[in-house]
Amino acid sequence: DSRGPEEALPTLTVTTILEDPYVMVRSAELEGYCIDLLKALAAMLHFSYKVKVVGDGQYGAVSSSGNWTGMIGEILRQEADIAVAPLTVTSAREEVVSFTTPFLQTGIGILLRKDTVSQEMSFFHFLAPFSKETWTGLLFAYVLTCFCLFLVARLSPCEWNEPKNEENHFTFLNSLWFGAGALALQGVTPRPKALSVRVIAAVWWLFTIALLAAYIANFTALLSSGSEQLPIQTFEDLVKQRKLEFGTLDGSSTFYYFKNSKNPIHQMIYEYMDKRRDYVLRVMESNYAFIGESISQDLAAARHCNLIRAPEVIGARGFGIATTQASLWTKKLSIAVLKLRESGDLDNLRNKWWETSCLHKSRERWSPLQPQALGGLFLTLAIGLALGVIAAVVELSNRSRHAAGHVKKSCCSVFTEEMCTRLRIKENTRQSQETSGRANA
Repeated sequence: DSRGPEEALPTLTVTTILEDPYVMVRSAELEGYCIDLLKALAAMLHFSYKVKVVGDGQYGAVSSSGNWTGMIGEILRQEADIAVAPLTVTSAREEVVSFTTPFLQTGIGILLRKDTVSQEMSFFHFLAPFSKETWTGLLFAYVLTCFCLFLVARLSPCEWNEPKNEENHFTFLNSLWFGAGALALQGVTPRPKALSVRVIAAVWWLFTIALLAAYIANFTALLSSGSEQLPIQTFEDLVKQRKLEFGTLDGSSTFYYFKNSKNPIHQMIYEYMDKRRDYVLRVMESNYAFIGESISQDLAAARHCNLIRAPEVIGARGFGIATTQASLWTKKLSIAVLKLRESGDLDNLRNKWWETSCLHKSRERWSPLQPQALGGLFLTLAIGLALGVIAAVVELSNRSRHAAGHVKKSCCSVFTEEMCTRLRIKENTRQSQETSGRANA
């Protein structure tokens, strides 16, 4: 393990512990995250080293006799100069040894099985691509467009030339059917004749094509990112739900973190776990959420593609390199660790040893389309409806102007009569039918 001439470089005895992926035995040699970190530090600070695995297999705690066990004990007894391992920096350990700047950050996370999300899927999942506001806006736009079609078809003399003798195909129900057919990209009758009606129909067709494209694209994104939509995002979500059981390792630091926490959410978690003490294997076997060290959960998720860690991490803490309190190496190692972090080397090491063979998917949260995203589309539809109504009024005005010259009336009076006749045609038709019936009698 040494690098460079022995006589020119100081040699440090390094104690560590076997834990995947930090330190592992492969082909009678040690390798892993901590071994790579040690090599990088040795190259930067120009020292050689020899690595030994801790004798009792412990990290370091105070025994009943008052002595420290594990790697902390070996440093205190000067059996090792430094400890490079996933050794958590704690207040009790900091009292007897010195720690460098943490080289790896961890915390307490929630490990879940990905397919638990499928049980949370709504029966009306097909409505998810759009927000409630967008669906409301779409319904309003549909009704308004159909009403404008109905209104313009009545006002336009090019569409309805003789109100008293002709039947208007664009009744309100027919207009609703026309709008629904266009929304489903189906050709429907009646076919518009007047320019004003065609303007509204064309704008509605453009609106529906763009809307359907947005719906299909967002629905596809929703389905493809479904495995990332976890039912549990935070510890509060975990407490509120009743479908998933949860727990942690009995007597672990995570267990005592919740036991000693003053946070009411954490106290509720502790009370639940105190009655049900379980192990991580349950996560893969049933609907169970395991609470534990986040960085270990990341490794489990990297190796088991059906597992994933929830976003929230609490109780942040770090892994540091332990030295004796009087050691001159503490500050040097801290500065070297900071340099490795700033250069991105620590991130590269993390990616190397936590590499996953699972299919990578976007971790960005999916969200339904809001009305703001389709604001231009709704604005275009509104402008088209306004243009259609204006065109219909212009067509009726031109007809009224020509008719006013023949009947010797003002244009405004003829326009008003035409408007009233077209908007109350059912009543007039009924009166004309009654009149013709009396005449026949």
